[in-house]
Amino acid sequence: MKLTYFRGDPPNFGDEINGILWPHLLPPGFLDDDEDELFLGAGSILYDFYPSGSLKNVMGSGFGGYTDPPDISGPDWNVVWVRGPLTAARLGLDPSLAICDAAILLREIPLPPPEPGISAAFMPHFDSVARGDWGAVCRLAGVTYLDPRDDPARLIACLRGADLVVTEAMHGAIIADALRTPWVPVLPFHAAHRMKWLDWAQSLDIDLQPARLSPSTLLEAYTFATGLRGRGRSARLLRSRMSRPVNTAMRHRAAHRLRWLVEAADPQLSSDAAINRATSRCLEAIDGFVSARADALPMRQAGS
Repeated sequence: MKLTYFRGDPPNFGDEINGILWPHLLPPGFLDDDEDELFLGAGSILYDFYPSGSLKNVMGSGFGGYTDPPDISGPDWNVVWVRGPLTAARLGLDPSLAICDAAILLREIPLPPPEPGISAAFMPHFDSVARGDWGAVCRLAGVTYLDPRDDPARLIACLRGADLVVTEAMHGAIIADALRTPWVPVLPFHAAHRMKWLDWAQSLDIDLQPARLSPSTLLEAYTFATGLRGRGRSARLLRSRMSRPVNTAMRHRAAHRLRWLVEAADPQLSSDAAINRATSRCLEAIDGFVSARADALPMRQAGS
């Protein structure tokens, strides 16, 4: 059974969590490279293009709207649980299968010690790293920059150690919440990334109150205004030397807004009861899945 999640180049924090998480939660040798059976973990990875001949086991994944909804009615899908009620509704699943994003199970595994000395931190969405200049903005604002492309263990340590996390990246919020670090949600600049936030928040009864940041570059502003990806000729023009004075002003404006959020925005956090309940239900779902596999193994061997 192959662990399956989005693997980008460069890597993205919310997806790379899978490589840390599942080896601690599953029995040794449970996962391998056999693509006849897939183990779908954390992330918005319920796509419509998985091979029909592979059995897809869904373990806390979500539907992000990046493809059409997959048809999960056939025998090649085994949905153990999904990220939230919006995913369940879009896929026609029983609402009881909407538990939470699997990344909350970081609460149940050994973690790196908290990084000391972080008052406030900011994590942009993976796409905003390419379009914006958030490292420079954070330096201007006096905020620790969490690049979602960095080593996930280091990012976990920073999220554990921070007093407050402002985040455009959904998994920045999911993991901060799981580790009980207060967080301020930022509305993603690209509209395609917004539905999944609500999906996760509703799973934990969070009344999501996203703030807005000012774009840090012309390219980011163009993406926000048009809903386009900001590639090709437009991207080159908005990054040209002629645009530098405007981009400099935009960085300062974005830093002022980020600083204001750190000082004045109301942080969010799910209730202890909600996060404990979801964690227990996820663990029960994993235990049931692993036990069912163990029970079926002798029967398969006997029939072979």
